[in-house]
Amino acid sequence: MEMTLLQRLRKGSAPSWLNDLAQREEIDPSDLIENILSGECVVLGHRSNRGTMAVGKGVKTKVNANIGASTLTSSLEKEMKKLNAAVKAKADAVMDLSLSRNLNEIRHGVLEKSPVPVGTVPIYQEATIARSKRGAAVRLDADEFFDVIEGQMKEGVDFVTVHCGITKTLVQNLKERPRLAGIVSRGGAITVAYIQHTDSENPLYEHYDRLLGLAERYDCVLSLGDGMRPGAIKDAGDLYEVGEQETLGELQRRAFERGVMSMIEGPGHVPLHLVADAVRRIKRLTNNAPLYLLGPIVTDIAPGYDHITSAIGASLAGMSGADFICYVTPSEHLGLPNEQDVYEGVIAARIAAHAADITKGIGSAIKWDEEISTARKNLDWDRQIALSIDPDKARKVHNARSGEGICTMCGEYCVFLVLEDIEKRQ
Repeated sequence: MEMTLLQRLRKGSAPSWLNDLAQREEIDPSDLIENILSGECVVLGHRSNRGTMAVGKGVKTKVNANIGASTLTSSLEKEMKKLNAAVKAKADAVMDLSLSRNLNEIRHGVLEKSPVPVGTVPIYQEATIARSKRGAAVRLDADEFFDVIEGQMKEGVDFVTVHCGITKTLVQNLKERPRLAGIVSRGGAITVAYIQHTDSENPLYEHYDRLLGLAERYDCVLSLGDGMRPGAIKDAGDLYEVGEQETLGELQRRAFERGVMSMIEGPGHVPLHLVADAVRRIKRLTNNAPLYLLGPIVTDIAPGYDHITSAIGASLAGMSGADFICYVTPSEHLGLPNEQDVYEGVIAARIAAHAADITKGIGSAIKWDEEISTARKNLDWDRQIALSIDPDKARKVHNARSGEGICTMCGEYCVFLVLEDIEKRQ
């Protein structure tokens, strides 16, 4: 069996492509290697050559886009359009979360066409099999589940979300200490229901070494899922969220010792004043492993605009140490996103990631703002639009509102024109 990247680096053998990756990430190669060796950085896409990137300490904040069909609407064509929308908006990675009967077809299509790293949640496929074979999604079969995981890793998936931190002990508290919103992670809900239905331990926790063996064999990054994440800001920071995070810290350490790269997934709904503390707590409990956050959404009142509530939380989370932002689309809590929702969600998350990168001192992020500010001051509309995060929208708005003439925002009182006139008079 070939060594994992982490095992190779421990042996002092660094692949040459790490130098190119370090250059793209604006970090010294030795620092990148040191951060991987400490477990504070992981590399995605290196095995599949699908847009290799780093996530974690010292590198740019990354953005993921979730796509995938549901049981009520399923189309390979639609998912390919969503993939293309995510790539056009410059998502750094995508995850296929399909739950439909044709999920294998969709996953294969995404793996074939995606130019960026691809992640999956294997319990969705296992739940679909269990429902088809045994009549209910909660009738999981442990051996079958691990076969599904291995199958997806063998196909070339770059990272998998696995809900290993949900334990029987934690689940037993739910009846006596219920939450406002309950369990909102789909994989988490399936796992909790399985534990309650069978009175058995979570197989991914009980047989974690078996999972590590597969991840080691295929050098697949484990994204240790937040199956107990809060789904309402009132539930943020409760015993279920924190208890799972404590377990994930133990599991991250075991993966690291095995030579398997892993990252931690974080909460979905957190009030603004608790975001920074939540990020710092998770980092502390999970050995400073890369942190992959869904949002977080900072208020529950804005269905239809949750890409905005998410971007607000993601900016603060990124500034506080989060490394990987999973976008939220405008249709969150309302319906399956379409390609336009995907595009808008990625743009919102990229704005948040960029704002965080400025605070992290990423040189290219700081330079980008300076260049567009210079173009704005010079009234260089073409350059300002070209430098914008969404040039197509910027040009469309400018042409519709101002056309070829003076900007209609201030008209003849444009601040730059007023100051220019004063300078000419002097």
